[in-house]
Amino acid sequence: MFDDVFTRGRYATDASVYQILPASVVIPRTIEDIRTTIAFAQEFALPITARGGGTSQCGQTINSGLIIDNSRYLNKLIELDVDNLRCVVEPGMVLDELNQILKPHGLWFPVDVSTASRATIGGMTANNSCGQRSIHYGTMRHNVQSIDAILPNGNSMHFGELDKVAMNKAAKTFNSSTSDSRTSRAHSNDELISNLLCLGRENEALINERFPSVLRRVGGYNLD
Repeated sequence: MFDDVFTRGRYATDASVYQILPASVVIPRTIEDIRTTIAFAQEFALPITARGGGTSQCGQTINSGLIIDNSRYLNKLIELDVDNLRCVVEPGMVLDELNQILKPHGLWFPVDVSTASRATIGGMTANNSCGQRSIHYGTMRHNVQSIDAILPNGNSMHFGELDKVAMNKAAKTFNSSTSDSRTSRAHSNDELISNLLCLGRENEALINERFPSVLRRVGGYNLD
């Protein structure tokens, strides 16, 4: 963890016009380091922003709390499945470096952002990045199959497509919970999923009516 003015100043900006001096900067070597950082942030009520290459033009990578830079060490290819056109990477892997690995297999990751030499896969996922070929190949949301994440409460979570069994399990979890659970922090992964599904069901008509029908946007959540 770095709290000197020089390091904090380096992370106070990104490719946008905004500037916010963070309280501290963390450069984790392992996933456990991130868990420790989250616990620390909870104890002192500090906001956290995970940062990749800092290529954002809208200020998504800066805040006044803790900055977690995943690009230094958590930047490796974990698994490559050529036959099924899938790979598993750590969030700090740079797009160009991934494509260099894929090229000998006749493959490439199709979300071709202009900052490919420094943009990280984790940052691109958080930003729902697109690129000039996104009309044909889709945005990040179309090319990310699943995400293993750590929630603000420290719990691990796997986000991916839900089958009918998981959907029914989530529905039962919601039906058996109290009405106050919708506004409280989810105590389990099943409860979190059930709350999200319930949010979608309750607001389906409004979402369909009001959400813009565009390929990609970064304002607000992709509730639709």
